[in-house]
Amino acid sequence: MTLRLKLLAAAATPALLLAAVPAAFAATAQPDAARTTLTGDVLTGLNSHAVRTGTVAATDRISVAVSLAPRDNRALDTFVAQVSDPASASYGHYLTKSQFTARFGRTDAEVKQVTDYLRAQGLKVGTVHSGNLLIDATGTAAQLEKAFGTGLSTWKDNASGRTFYANDAAPTLPASVGALISDVSGLNSRNQLHHQAPAAVTPHNGPGGGYTPAQIKGGYNVSSSNTGSGQQVALLEFDGFQQSNITTYDSHYGLASTAPTVHKVSGGSGPIGGGQVEVELDIEVVNAVAPAAKVTVFEGPNSDAGEVQTYQAIVDSGIPVTSISWGLAETLRTSSNISAVSAVFAQGAAEGLSFFAASGDSGSDDAGSGGTSVDYPASDPNVTGVGGTTLTVTSSNAWSRETAWSGGGGGKSSVFSIPSWQVPVQKSQGGGKRQVPDVSALANPSPGVSIYSQGQWGQVGGTSAAAPEWAAFAAVYNQQAAAAGKARLGFANPALYKANGTGFHDITSGSNGAYSAAAGWDFTTGWGSYNAATLAAKLLSQ
Repeated sequence: MTLRLKLLAAAATPALLLAAVPAAFAATAQPDAARTTLTGDVLTGLNSHAVRTGTVAATDRISVAVSLAPRDNRALDTFVAQVSDPASASYGHYLTKSQFTARFGRTDAEVKQVTDYLRAQGLKVGTVHSGNLLIDATGTAAQLEKAFGTGLSTWKDNASGRTFYANDAAPTLPASVGALISDVSGLNSRNQLHHQAPAAVTPHNGPGGGYTPAQIKGGYNVSSSNTGSGQQVALLEFDGFQQSNITTYDSHYGLASTAPTVHKVSGGSGPIGGGQVEVELDIEVVNAVAPAAKVTVFEGPNSDAGEVQTYQAIVDSGIPVTSISWGLAETLRTSSNISAVSAVFAQGAAEGLSFFAASGDSGSDDAGSGGTSVDYPASDPNVTGVGGTTLTVTSSNAWSRETAWSGGGGGKSSVFSIPSWQVPVQKSQGGGKRQVPDVSALANPSPGVSIYSQGQWGQVGGTSAAAPEWAAFAAVYNQQAAAAGKARLGFANPALYKANGTGFHDITSGSNGAYSAAAGWDFTTGWGSYNAATLAAKLLSQ
């Protein structure tokens, strides 16, 4: 999922090279000055599950994403809470990119201080993203070691045999620069995000498996007149797709969807791999529910740096709704990585963007450690976590019943405190922490959803299907809101929780392991699945 690079520095800089150091930094640089340690930016316990095999070659080039801390985190949280709360006078008055930068981003002078330092260490500075909170850079391993005061070693995982690299210690920076930086993504390649579809395509002689667009829309009461027209949906992906498969799906079901746009981040995701089914599932589910919405597929490297860069690219684009089907247990990430990604979501929420993330397909034990854990980013306070259900529809495609799917992720965060909008449904089992999921939708692979992928029809499930089902609802809602002269949904949770169950199918049976469904909000399905007509009406009236 996220990469991190940390490297040592070395000794003296030749006089000729010193002349190339940006003047603003060279004038104040103190080689022996106190350094700040980014304590959460290092993997721990590597020796228990991997073997060190050597050091990263000094000339290997590595990309990093340097995250800057928002100027006033508390004020940003307060603003997001107000702009997303239907009861607030600020509701729907989202910030533009320039307004966000002015209020919460780092100043141009602070950004220059960081970029001057990076260039002084020999790194090539790339994009400074909107909001002035993320800077892309590349350099050799030796340059990164010098810049961040740590070595890079190579490792081999005991279980999988996969090789990776990791920084030997938490990175350090001169205090004046370190005070601005919250994370350096790219200093390790230990973890990769996994997609949440639990099974590959099951071959059929035709589209005989999985729910069709008519069954999904009928089950969730999406009117045929609400197609997501004029709306946009972004998909976060770490693999590619073949348009021919999407065309076959759309043609068979009579969907007039336009071909998705592809936005490659940091070179894209590389050759099509094992996540192709995931990407095609995401596209086809959005097309099934909101066929007129314009889909943009953001393809980035499945790495630490690639993750934060791809999320930032989505926020930079301003696309109002994003579906996320890739994640990793909170306990498998570094705290700095979570902080870096979370800052991007906070910027998106302040600018009125909705994020829907799959809660995972391992029930209440997302990390597979035998305990309880939740998936990130579904647990982020500015993301709507989407759990899984088993949906049954009638012969006329109407909702019949729904139960919690055993694989649907849910539980309490180990990182985030419970947000104010979730306090009314706070459970003792939550221990004062963020509770997941917020909502849910069809995920059980039986019946699953009908898709066409890799040249064949099949059925696929998982919360990877549930997240785009909710993103498609948001597109449909935004179409209705625009027609009514209302603000788009933006960060959805405050409004969804204020609805207090109205517009939801309350799911009261089923379990995901440690937790059981119950009346009202619960750790298996959140508020439940949506009744598009009644939930949209409720949200429009708030």
